[in-house]
Amino acid sequence: MTLVLEAEKLCVERSGKRVLQDITFDVRAGEAFALLGGNGAGKSTTLLTLLGFLAPAAGTVRVNGRAVQDDVAAARAAIAYLPEAAALYGHLSARENLRYFLSLAGAPSSAEAIETALDSVSLETAARANRLSEYSKGMRQKVAIALALLREAPILLLDEPTSGLDPVAIDEFHALVRRLAGAGKSVLMVTHDVYGACQVAHRIALLRKGELVGRFTAPENGRIDTEVVHAAFVGRQAA
Repeated sequence: MTLVLEAEKLCVERSGKRVLQDITFDVRAGEAFALLGGNGAGKSTTLLTLLGFLAPAAGTVRVNGRAVQDDVAAARAAIAYLPEAAALYGHLSARENLRYFLSLAGAPSSAEAIETALDSVSLETAARANRLSEYSKGMRQKVAIALALLREAPILLLDEPTSGLDPVAIDEFHALVRRLAGAGKSVLMVTHDVYGACQVAHRIALLRKGELVGRFTAPENGRIDTEVVHAAFVGRQAA
């Protein structure tokens, strides 16, 4: 299977301190992959390195087979990044936000394409003309994902995507991520949510204090065992 994201023996230092040590993992085409860890595990540092904002002290990161540091622009062009708090404008509607940000990216889309993207994330039609200041966080997340889809980037990086969402919105988000992976998108979800990772991911890598300490793979037509991953997450058993 084609590898779209790779970290190989990755070491990263910040402020003179080693925060990632010999990290190796990969994300395949059409796969939902979760990088799971608590606060301070090194998840955000990994994302920043994949996006080219941090340079490895050792090892390498590759996007579509090419080292990120060799062509940062090409790496970022292949990735749609969804931060924990998407920077959308509250005084604009969903449609207006999409049109505006797509124009900034030099990738304007037709009204039909925008509606199709909003359909794909199940944003209610009646809400699309409303200001985002009236939206719940879950609705704002849907708009941000629609923007990522309209950019037509093959890789999605999701940073704590369900933080602050209610249970219904979380279930909707998980279903959306599974649909996206099923449609061929490659999804890397960085999260501390054990349940969410097990619900969504084909594979999970467990990160603790800058080191990978566990790997888990979903059985065919099944999901990763939440209890097993939770026990490893809290350190009750070897991962």
